[in-house]
Amino acid sequence: MSLRGRDIVSIHDLSRDEITALLASARKMVRAAEGGRAPATLAGKIVAMAFFEPSTRTRLSFESAVQRLGGSCLTIADAGATSLRKGESLYDTIRMLSSYADAIVLRHPNEGSARLAARASDRPVINAGDGAGQHPTQTLLDLATIQERFGTLSGLKVVLLGDLKYGRTVHSLAHALAEFGSEIVLSSPPSLRLPEEHRAELQHRGAKLREEPDLPKAVREADVLYVTRIQKERFPDEGEYREVVGSYRIDAPLLAAAKPRLIVMHPLPRAGEIAAEVDATPHAAYFRQAFLAVPVRMALLSALLGPAGRGR
Repeated sequence: MSLRGRDIVSIHDLSRDEITALLASARKMVRAAEGGRAPATLAGKIVAMAFFEPSTRTRLSFESAVQRLGGSCLTIADAGATSLRKGESLYDTIRMLSSYADAIVLRHPNEGSARLAARASDRPVINAGDGAGQHPTQTLLDLATIQERFGTLSGLKVVLLGDLKYGRTVHSLAHALAEFGSEIVLSSPPSLRLPEEHRAELQHRGAKLREEPDLPKAVREADVLYVTRIQKERFPDEGEYREVVGSYRIDAPLLAAAKPRLIVMHPLPRAGEIAAEVDATPHAAYFRQAFLAVPVRMALLSALLGPAGRGR
């Protein structure tokens, strides 16, 4: 596997074999991510965290991954404190950052911003979420969570529940699941169905794809229940948001008929769509999922910036 110097803007930037290799590398990083001895593969490297949209888990897990590997970070956590407020373009900001760091991790509210950043930078750019677009490293840690529980990514029935229209995590994950041969079951309010362009591409790739509006039935059949919150910040009209907020909720009674090995996942933060009582059940996997972000991002950063490579 050779990822050195490459941009990771979409999950499509990684082949199935590359994803498999990254997940294998991440498994070897788990102990180091827990505080054990870690390889200093990023010693002397600087990674810029350019976060122009709020983030907790993504930014902090990337920073943890860099520091576990002996590197250091430059962090933008408030767009209002940058020259963007003075009218500087994102292109110029990224061009400048690429002269200060060995790689750039970008989160931005506008879809397509990561691709623009990749054109501006002569260093690797990792997309940490671009609006309703893609979130490829979230997909990698989601896959790691599923693989850790089931030992495979193939032949599973994965229910994607919630905001499938604006939810960038499910956009990336659905394509990866299709690549590995899992069945994808879509369950959402009618106004938040998976966008047609994603649906068409999945079908073109031969994905096992169907819709199941009956949530109790979807849960009974699922191996993985991937829940997303309804993202108020993505709605152009607040009235549309009010019509769908609170339209689904996962609780202990709903899970009573689930398969014993079902795992409930969520990219977090949650906003009422998973009851706190679910945390104490064997189905809850979302906090483990959040932890696995660190070894997965350690594996990716090592592949992009490890000692044998010098970037682009």
